[in-house]
This record gives sequence, C-alpha cells and structure tokens, in this order.
Amino acid sequence: MSNGRGGFIGTDGLDAPDPPTGVSAFGVDGQASISFTAPTDTGTSAITGFVAQVASSGDNYSAGSNTGTSSPIAVSSLTNGTSYTVKVWAINAYGTSAPSDASAAFSPAASSAFFAGGKDQNGSVINVISSISMPSSSNASDFGDLTASRRGVGGIGSSTRGVFSGGASSNVMDYITFASAGNATDFGDLSYSNTTGSVNNATRGVNIDTNNTVTMEYITIASTGNATDFGDRSASISDASTCGSSTRGIMAGNSESNEIQYITIATTGNTTDFGDISFGNNPYLMAGSSNSTRGVFGGGYSNSSPTILNIIQYITIASTGNSTDFGDLTLARSTCFGAANATKALFAGGENASNLEYNVIDFVTISSTGNATDFGDLTEDTKQAAGTSNAHGGLS
Repeated sequence: MSNGRGGFIGTDGLDAPDPPTGVSAFGVDGQASISFTAPTDTGTSAITGFVAQVASSGDNYSAGSNTGTSSPIAVSSLTNGTSYTVKVWAINAYGTSAPSDASAAFSPAASSAFFAGGKDQNGSVINVISSISMPSSSNASDFGDLTASRRGVGGIGSSTRGVFSGGASSNVMDYITFASAGNATDFGDLSYSNTTGSVNNATRGVNIDTNNTVTMEYITIASTGNATDFGDRSASISDASTCGSSTRGIMAGNSESNEIQYITIATTGNTTDFGDISFGNNPYLMAGSSNSTRGVFGGGYSNSSPTILNIIQYITIASTGNSTDFGDLTLARSTCFGAANATKALFAGGENASNLEYNVIDFVTISSTGNATDFGDLTEDTKQAAGTSNAHGGLS
C-alpha cells in the first residue's frame, strides 16, 4: 500500500503511488532533461506515467511541464540563464502521488563544443583549447591552453566541466570549467601513456587506451584524482572511435577489424560485442559523436581503396547491430574529431591523403540522414585533437 501522503485533491491517497525520488535536471538550449527514480511503492495499481513541472520562483511550478512513462522527461520553452527547480509526480489509475522533493537549482545554458590539443599544419603538437557555440553556425574561438601540448587526447564533458585525458606518450589529465574561459588545471593521471578515446555520462568518464592495449580506466568528473581500472576490451586494438549515451559507451572500428563494442558506463566490466562498421576494410581514426539515441562516425582511414574516407555511418545506441549509411562529409579526411548536442553532430579538422591538415567543421542533423554541411572553421588547421561538449548524448 501507499504510505498515504496522497496527491492532488480528488485522488485516492491510499491507492495512489509514492512520489518519485532523486530528481535532478540538466538544462541546455532552453530545454531541461529531468531524471528521477520511480517509487517502489506504486499503491494498488501500476504506475501509468509521470508528470514533471518546473518552477522559476518559489513553489509556482508553472514555468513548464511535460509527461512521460519513464525517466528522463524533457521540458522545453525554458530560458537560458534563468534558475529553475523541478518536481515530479507519479500517476496510476487511482490518482497522482504527492510531489517529489524539489531538484537542486539548475540554469539552462547554450550548448557549446570544445576542442583541445592536436597537431597543426606545421607538424607541431599543440596545447590550444578552442570553443564554438552550437545552436547556429559559427567559427571557433580561443578558450585557453592545456597544461601540456599533446595529440590523440580523449575528451570528456559534463554539463559544467571538460576533462582532457592522455594523448600520445602522455598520461596527463586536466580539466576546464566551461562557463569561464581560461587555461586547464591538473586533474590527475592515467596509469598508461597513450592515445585515448573517452565516453561518459553525467558523473563518470571512461578513458580507453586506443594504442594496442585492452586498458580502460574511469574517473568521477566532478572530483579530481587518478583514474581507476574499469575493465578490459575484448581484444588489443588501436585507433578506435568513441561515442555514447547516458548508459552505454561505444567503441567502433580499429586498424585490425570492423568491430563495434560497448560498455555500461555506470558499472565496471569488460566490453560486449555490438556489431560491425559496415563499410571499408578495418576503418579507423574516425570522428565519433552522439546524442542520447544515435551515434555517428565520420571520415577515417581504411586499409582498402579509397584510403581516406568521407563516409558517415550511424548506429542506434540502445540496440545492437551493424552501422548504417548516413551520408558523406564535405571532404574526405582521417584523424578528424567530433562533438554533439541533442540535434547536431560536428566533424572538425583532420587531414587528407597528402597529410594536409584542415580547419573545416562540418555538421549533420543526427535524427535524419544526409550529407554534411559547412558549420564554420577551427582556429587553425588541426588533426588528432579531442572534442567534447556540454550537451552530448551521455548527459541526457
């Protein structure tokens, strides 16, 4: 039975469910993604749905609302920079629960992408961090510098903080605060010194050694410290590309096979087979990015002709299976790097078959298919950099 705290007037408090718990919200581009834990006591009937309501002042929960059958629930038409809280109610056939406790305050922000490190057109390894606003096409601007110059870096992003991990011959991890431009600060160390791919949810980042080892290590993004063992990949492979949702991290393609593998980010353990990249002969050095449902991979290097690829492929992250053709980049290139928000995936930089670096940024609309369109330019011609954002698929 319910604990009897009841719900809205006109409902049967004894038969209505308990309220949801653990309510939190992440806001970007005028929209909130609201997460919560469903009650274990559902009253005398199964829960049929939930309603989330947002307040910008006191207990007036009228700034926005939406319903859903599970966590998370999206609420739109909010204002970037405005502070909100949210409550969630559970519903069954007998009525509506009491409200949950209010979430911590959150303020939606404009989605932005961040790129760090890499190798420039002169062959120099660089420490540059740049940023770009994602809602509309524009060029990147200088943000600050890494603590050390490095290429092949992994990029992790929460809603507030970016962590840049490893790189060729480096075990360094450092971080930035997205809201304030400036140089990176030391975070801790990886146990290995190699090129790195990264996936993350809102709280945990997983770093993947992509240079012929099976090592994976994780960090807690909001803290600092050295990385901890996560588990192993199923094989020692190199130059895999990464993306993910809030539950799954994806590793796709490598110089030895077409395989795609996945992990469950919130737990620890070894990888599981997902499917195969369905083009090229062992494609690798692709750019990977995702929203909460779909991962996209673009460009790369293949062991067959054509050697440098302009192909974009996609997967549905919650399922398993082989990748599907999406469209083409504006230019064939390998060693490019990606970032995404809920609607757009960016493919930045890279090099052509003559080892000429690019400053090009392309984008696609993730929910559709089709060829990429020019978005803007990087601050300089760059390859082998890290990309992340404050709005990618791991955060919603």
